[in-house]
Amino acid sequence: MEKRILGKTGLEISSIGFGGIPIQRVDEEYAARLIEELNKQGINFIDTARGYTISEELIGYGLGKFGRDKFVLATKSMSRDYDGMKKDIEISLKNLRTEYIDLYQLHNVRTEAEYNKIISENGALRALKEAKQEGKVKHIGMTSHDLVTLEKGVDSGYFDTIQFPYNPVERQAEELFKKANSLGLGVIVMKPLAGGAITNAELSLRFILENKSVSVAIPGMDSIEQIKENARVGNEYRKLNDTERDIILTEAKELGTEFCRRCGYCAPCPQGIDIPSQFLIEGYYSRYNLKDWAKERYMEFSSKASDCIECGQCETRCPYDLPIRDMLKKVVNILG
Repeated sequence: MEKRILGKTGLEISSIGFGGIPIQRVDEEYAARLIEELNKQGINFIDTARGYTISEELIGYGLGKFGRDKFVLATKSMSRDYDGMKKDIEISLKNLRTEYIDLYQLHNVRTEAEYNKIISENGALRALKEAKQEGKVKHIGMTSHDLVTLEKGVDSGYFDTIQFPYNPVERQAEELFKKANSLGLGVIVMKPLAGGAITNAELSLRFILENKSVSVAIPGMDSIEQIKENARVGNEYRKLNDTERDIILTEAKELGTEFCRRCGYCAPCPQGIDIPSQFLIEGYYSRYNLKDWAKERYMEFSSKASDCIECGQCETRCPYDLPIRDMLKKVVNILG
């Protein structure tokens, strides 16, 4: 397996990692088999989150059977304040059956207001720093779907890693990845298959790994066959040839006609709808087959796709000219 250094953490990790969202669908024993297969295939980086229902618990069960010391373990929390993060760290340690977590990340920081709360005196960052001093957390990272907010994190000096979507369709972070890499931050790529929209997984992963600013790509996996297929990209890594590049970029271009990159330029919506998140959750429902989980998350939104009054302001701001109103109707048809 090709190994890369996770920025200034100094951790040597596999270029293909394990995304922990889909593991929610399997039982404990199969989860343990997945962890065992990761080790067999040379994948040593695991990423999960408090918000992925039982993902931490399932991974913890597998680690308990096949060895915590074989893996670099990352998780994350949506908590924004000190007390909430302090509590979540303890829950993660218990769930993952470990005395320490290699990388604890602030999960999906979306706005400047959220970011400012996190770094305030009573914010979540303080709890993470204390946990680091106590040895419970080794390194601190930040994830986001908002490029402007993530850039604040890169420039701050607070974080060891960043995590952002990147694939042949979503390439808006390439310059920020270069900057992060030059500053010694590890770069973790989520959504390497565009939430399952990209059909040619191998070519997409190979495209991503050509970017030397990237530390690791973390496709979500819930089967042994998926692990074998994705690990093969790192175990037998080779650059794309011209024909392969044309294939994957053509697919990306085709997806681009109605594909949300979650850039956030459509905001603000007069009805308070978080438009990119509507499409994100619909993707989990339709492409990841996480129907119950996605439905539950969708119902938590205070303003939903169904609240759209079709004013069209979002479409005037979208740099990709997406038919956002029609796409929101699709969300309503699927999620209500």
